[in-house]
Amino acid sequence: MPDPVLYKLAEDVGSELKRRRLMLATAESCTGGWISEAVTRVPGSSDWFERGFVTYTYLSKREMLGVNEATLEKHGAVSEEVVREMARGALGHSHAQVTVAVSGVAGPGGGTPDKPVGMVCFAWYIRGGEPRSETRRFPGDREAVRRQSVEYALKGVLALLRSEG
Repeated sequence: MPDPVLYKLAEDVGSELKRRRLMLATAESCTGGWISEAVTRVPGSSDWFERGFVTYTYLSKREMLGVNEATLEKHGAVSEEVVREMARGALGHSHAQVTVAVSGVAGPGGGTPDKPVGMVCFAWYIRGGEPRSETRRFPGDREAVRRQSVEYALKGVLALLRSEG
């Protein structure tokens, strides 16, 4: 049974995209394709979901999304600078007009004082606009951090679409 909150959010995102005749692409790291999975649970999502990129390593972020090596080296994968480049790259490497990008520290290990477990960076981008980004900190274990990240990412897509008219 799908998560009812994520399913409803994905339905709402799909309705808004379809109404505006726009396509979505995702660029995911810590969520590992979960955003793509959530949206493709919705029947008819091929009308508004174009593709998903799962880019877990620095190399895949560079190769698949064109993230600048210097940006990765200076800021690290878990940074607003990198997710903005991931979102831009998803637009440039797809036929979508809207993208969402996510990178974070889901845990249980891997956290640092500057980038603790639960820290997740997001970016949303609509063709012709400027990327929006923000960083959140989510509580809980790896599964909880990832699930909250998917929910927040979808809410951000909806907010972007609604703010753009």
